[in-house]
Amino acid sequence: MISPIRQLALGAARYLFFTGKGGVGKTSVACAAGITLAEAGQRVLIVSTDPASNLDQVLATDLGSDHRPVSGVTGLFASNLDPEVAAAEYREALIGPYRGILPPATVATMEEQLSGACTVEIAAFNQFAHLVGDPAAASEFDVVIFDTAPTGHTLRLLTLPTAWSDFIDTNTTGSSCLGPLAGLQDQRDLYARTVETLSDPSLTTLVLVSRPDVSALREAARSSVELAELGIRNQRLVLNGIFAPGESGDCIADALAARGSEAIHTMPAALVHLPRTDVPLIVTSPIGIEGLRALADAMVGQPTRATAVAGLEWESREPRGLRQLVDELAAAGPGVIMTMGKGGVGKTTMAAAIAFELARRGLPVHLSTTDPAAHVAEAIADAAGTLTVDRIDPDTEVAAYREQVLSKARGSLEPQALALLEEDLRSPCTEEIAVFGAFARTVARGADRFVVLDTAPTGHTLLLLDASEAYHREVLRNSADTPPEILALLPRLRDPDYTRVLIVTLAEATPVSEARRLQDDLARAGIAPFAWVVNQSLALVETADPTLQARGGNEAPYFEMVAAISPRVFAVPWMPESPVGEHGLSALVGA
Repeated sequence: MISPIRQLALGAARYLFFTGKGGVGKTSVACAAGITLAEAGQRVLIVSTDPASNLDQVLATDLGSDHRPVSGVTGLFASNLDPEVAAAEYREALIGPYRGILPPATVATMEEQLSGACTVEIAAFNQFAHLVGDPAAASEFDVVIFDTAPTGHTLRLLTLPTAWSDFIDTNTTGSSCLGPLAGLQDQRDLYARTVETLSDPSLTTLVLVSRPDVSALREAARSSVELAELGIRNQRLVLNGIFAPGESGDCIADALAARGSEAIHTMPAALVHLPRTDVPLIVTSPIGIEGLRALADAMVGQPTRATAVAGLEWESREPRGLRQLVDELAAAGPGVIMTMGKGGVGKTTMAAAIAFELARRGLPVHLSTTDPAAHVAEAIADAAGTLTVDRIDPDTEVAAYREQVLSKARGSLEPQALALLEEDLRSPCTEEIAVFGAFARTVARGADRFVVLDTAPTGHTLLLLDASEAYHREVLRNSADTPPEILALLPRLRDPDYTRVLIVTLAEATPVSEARRLQDDLARAGIAPFAWVVNQSLALVETADPTLQARGGNEAPYFEMVAAISPRVFAVPWMPESPVGEHGLSALVGA
């Protein structure tokens, strides 16, 4: 009998997209599908569009932006769409012809103008569009699999063909924040073909990957609706990590199974009628070719081989918990607390729990998020109380930013110049600028209160921080009309007495590896983390279930890695009760 993942892969179209909430297993499932297709005799390319890709680690192959063969699987190739490399190539394509013709200072100014997040976004998108919209770009492969960034970033990526095409169609100035539009005009046909391919069910299959978890399923449902509105309707649902306990009568195992079952039974209507693939919770991380083959062969209902192991022995002591972390944050005084890490590690839950506990102690607290797929309001639920809660909503910020710019210009510009300005503000790049300004204003609120900021998954957050540095350089040159919160943003982020970054991870290979990379990237930006938080640890709970015991025992080396990286480590056990609302967050803090 063929396993569910193998059946899904063999029935998919030429272009296969995997998307979903961070941490649901998109990369693992995508790679297992790729191995299935390659072993069936097809030539397969797996491409990551995630700025914080871990495709190298999962495939145990050193990857770059070129298509490289995957060790151990004939016919399987992979690559990472590196946004920084793509941006450098894009800048050089625009600026290169002017070197030696224009003065060096002018060329340097052009390079600086093309150093923002807009350039990174469109450059990475162009690489993606070539693979989908240009039949010759991947003609040597039978199937192209896209392992995408977490949902919010992916939705932004898939809306760009329409957004840029509309802007090109209506632009009359011939220029944009990306330089001359001539290059983008040349891409119009490519963008149109990309939209057609994504909308063609015979060419594109979209796989929504989720855990049997209420929050993950809600995000999958929202994505399903929004992607269907974009014309991408050939959709499938993968439920990854379904747990069926043995006969141990263990309360932790029963709680985990019950939570998953309840989430499935209350699944949003948008997902109910989608073809579904169920994948069981396996004992070991699906890393490397053999681990991925085990995932590809896994079937719900078949026993999982698991050996009971000794409990966690980490420096011969239990790590400190969330209450001790909040004690230290409260003692440090007002400022910004930012939770960062790979998608799915519990950044939103940690942010909500910390904000809730600080507010419970009578401290002034504001909770917000930069995540395009924000779930912070769901996490806080009835626990808000005296807490102020909001999110940085791109649509709201863009509308406010456009009106702010136009209201200043209406009294000083001629009608034709005002029309040109209105046209320029329709550029998709306007969203980056507007969201950046909102981020700066939120950070500024930490001057007299605790601002707890739940950030987007790693790659999206790093692009935001890169934008902070680029904007900071720009405003230092021309700060006459720059809001003070933007002038102060980067110094505030770098001030350990003002901003405290919490790196949240799981005691697993990929989350720890990505968190370590995140810390290195933060160091290059001049930002030092305040602490690390290891979340959802099975090693810190008492369970008689052999599968959960085995998974808990596998955590020990990752606790050791984290202890070697950070002098300040806190850990939170897996909770039988969902950590949502006042009761759930109280239990999490007190665990």
